[in-house]
Amino acid sequence: MSTNYPFSLRIFVADGDPDGLRIVERSNWVGKALIFPRTVYPSIKQRNEFSQTGVYLLLGSRDDGDGEQIYIGEGDPVKPRLDSHYASKDFWNRAVFFISTGSPLNKAHVQFLEARLIALANEAKRLPLENKNQPAISNLSEADRADMEVFLDHLLGMLPVLGINAFEQPKRTPSGFQSETLYLDAKGIQARGYESSQGFIVLSGSQAMLDEQPSAAIHARGAVELRAELKERKVVKSESNALVFTQDYSFSSPSYAASVILGRAANGRTEWKDKQGKVLKSIQEAAAKL
Repeated sequence: MSTNYPFSLRIFVADGDPDGLRIVERSNWVGKALIFPRTVYPSIKQRNEFSQTGVYLLLGSRDDGDGEQIYIGEGDPVKPRLDSHYASKDFWNRAVFFISTGSPLNKAHVQFLEARLIALANEAKRLPLENKNQPAISNLSEADRADMEVFLDHLLGMLPVLGINAFEQPKRTPSGFQSETLYLDAKGIQARGYESSQGFIVLSGSQAMLDEQPSAAIHARGAVELRAELKERKVVKSESNALVFTQDYSFSSPSYAASVILGRAANGRTEWKDKQGKVLKSIQEAAAKL
């Protein structure tokens, strides 16, 4: 993605219900997003936007009921595809789709966007994909491909603001701007990470305990479940006597990162330390006094 730059979003609550249909437009962009809960679909699907070509995301509970999964698709137009999913896909409870308010998107455009989004979701490994296959990138002209990469860049920038983080990967911050690297050393394993706007980032190559402590099943159930998911998605792999992170990965907090790494309940503010051994709690308290 491109370098961050300021932008504004205009969110129109179409029916007066903040949890109902919302139409979202971004400053200096020809795209438009419609985000809505499944329950309102029958009452809104006659809107003109649904008759246009677009790319869409469906989000809802996983089969085991623990956390979310995502499905990525395209429609030319969108409405028949959403009609089909409304009738046949049970898991989703909210949807968002993107169209163009300028030159209309065509079938090849949205096939390109769909393939790129699926690839990015697979790389980020933030949510399980309900899609079974990875479609091939559609054959676009050089100019169209460049236009769609810009469209995709703007689309991805909007999603976290809309509460969708399935495609986010830790950003490589320019030298001198990244938060101080912190360290976690315990029982022969070593991990590195830093705080960011995306959460607490654990760096590739960091180690985690190979096994959880018995108490973790009660006191750190979420961390145990996430450890299993990270193994399944190959975010971590077994090497010798430790698990090793194969990529940078974003956690919601320093404590959640520490719990996953240590395989037990942990306070990240006291587990993570700088090079001098000062704990994160002290670092934050000192920063608050500045």
